[in-house]
Parts: sequence; C-alpha cells; structure tokens
Amino acid sequence: MNATNTVIGLADLHKTYAMGRNRVHALRGVDLTIASGEMAAIMGASGSGKSTLMNIVGCLDRPTSGAYELDGERVDSLERNRLADIRNRRIGFVFQGFNLLSRASALENVELPLLYDRSGRDVDTAAAARRALERVGLGDRSDHQPNELSGGQQQRVAIARALVTEPSLLLADEPTGNLDTATSIEVLALFQELNEQGLTIAMVTHETDIARYARRIVELRDGLIVRDEPVRQRSAGADLAAAVTAEIAV
Repeated sequence: MNATNTVIGLADLHKTYAMGRNRVHALRGVDLTIASGEMAAIMGASGSGKSTLMNIVGCLDRPTSGAYELDGERVDSLERNRLADIRNRRIGFVFQGFNLLSRASALENVELPLLYDRSGRDVDTAAAARRALERVGLGDRSDHQPNELSGGQQQRVAIARALVTEPSLLLADEPTGNLDTATSIEVLALFQELNEQGLTIAMVTHETDIARYARRIVELRDGLIVRDEPVRQRSAGADLAAAVTAEIAV
C-alpha cells in the first residue's frame, strides 16, 4: 500500500456510527488504491458510503478501523492539529457550492489556504494566487468579486483556491452540481487538463455522464466497493466544450 506512486491507500477501512441504540455501518471494509496522476470518479447512491469515504480521504473524519495512507504516510490516527496541517497542504477541495467570500476579490479568495498555512514556508501569497488563477484561465479576473463573475468563473476561482497550495490530491464533491451543461463541460475539461499535467483527482458524482470524464470509476453500495474499472469510452471535455461553443455561436 505504501508504494512511492500511491497517493491514496486504504486498507480494510470501516466506519461505524452510533445512532441511539443502533449502529450504522457506513463503510464495511474498503480497500482502495489511487495512484499518482489518476482521475477517479467515486459513485454511489445516497447512503452508499461515498460521502463518508470522501470525508475520510479528505482528512475531515477518521475511520473506526482500518488504515489510510496519504502519499505513503499513515494519517488515520493522527491528532487533530497534525491532520489539519496535512489537509491544508496536501489536499485541495472543490465543492458543489463555490464557498467563496462574497466581499473578497478572486485573488483574495485564492490566497486563503496559504494564510492558514502553519508550516513556516516563506510564500509570496499574492504571487502564488495569481499563478493559480492563471492556471485556470482567470489571470485577468483577479480583482473581480464573486458577484462580478459567472457561475463557471466562480467555480474556476474555487479550483484555483484548491490548487494554490500545490496539493498532492484534488477532491471534487459534485463540482458541477450548480452549473448548466455547457459550463459543466468547461469545468470538466479543466479537470482533465489538470490531470494531464499530473494532478491526482478524485471526484464524487452520482451522474454516470459526469463520471465518464474520469479515467476510472469506483462505485460503492452499502459501504462496499462493487465496481472498480477503467472508463472505456471517456468523454473528452475540450472537444465537447468546443462543440458546444460552436453550436451557441451558430
């Protein structure tokens, strides 16, 4: 599980919640490895365990038992502050809601994770934020507030914020849930571009059409992985985005 190119390594992962006198088994022994440079879609119906899994992978929760290694480091039993440091430096989060500060500029929103960095690194936060915005195609929107940006641009700011710490892993939770079809394709094309550059991405979705933009589909049911296979007919976001743009222009 601790191979050098492994970003996520889960072994016999269990998560049990106490609900009064009842015990809910959200995860029932999950084994999962995601290598560096992969783009995996995590699928499952409500109650399948996918949200619990992603909370543990994102170091937002701990398993009841089992092992979790992130970049080869055992993290499932770390104390809270150490876990928070790892979460801030190694994992970038993108959510369905953009979660941007409404009165802050795009640049200021992207800077935020660096302001919470307690590692002691000497970082020019503004310069790093500008680089992240340029990486998502918004270098010319750094001084715009969220209400001056489209939904797709707001999600790109959120992606830039996730990238600014140069994480090992990008976790995207239903990242296109608040976007129309054309904008969703543009965001998914960006994810594919970032993945081509070497970024490891795990994306939670309940939509098969969205999952086909990934390279691999991992499906959960009743706390167990019931499918783990490569995507055979992968959607190409850049081609589809160009086709949609051309259709709108006509």
